[in-house]
Amino acid sequence: MKKQKLIIPMDLQKFAGLLSKDTKLSMKSGAETAFTELKGLQAVPEVGGDPEQVDITTLADATKKYISGIQDMDSLEFTFLYDKASFTKLKTIQTSGKEASFELEYPDGAVCSFKGGVTVKMGAGEVNGAYQFTLSVTVSEGPDWA
Repeated sequence: MKKQKLIIPMDLQKFAGLLSKDTKLSMKSGAETAFTELKGLQAVPEVGGDPEQVDITTLADATKKYISGIQDMDSLEFTFLYDKASFTKLKTIQTSGKEASFELEYPDGAVCSFKGGVTVKMGAGEVNGAYQFTLSVTVSEGPDWA
């Protein structure tokens, strides 16, 4: 009697990482109660930061010693394909000097929320190239993961 092989279907996507397609950045500011997606998102930064190292070396130590200090949160820079409505809205917030709230949603449903000041910079132009702009958020609250 021939032994049959048992075939178990596997979802290889679970082992292959996460594709960045369908990542979304949404924002609300002022009196807005709902988040609105910012169109044209092309690049997302690393989210998080390394803690600063606090030197705890004494005169009796032969090597330097450190403990982790406060986490250093760099500004988050997002790249967008130029869209006049998104650019204008962000530029208005920058000019007002007020902060905005953001939600970064990943394709698997993970959401990172943060709040901060906004700086917008128009990208350079070149022959046969698409205009882009950079949104820089100086984080004052977060990032918080859900």
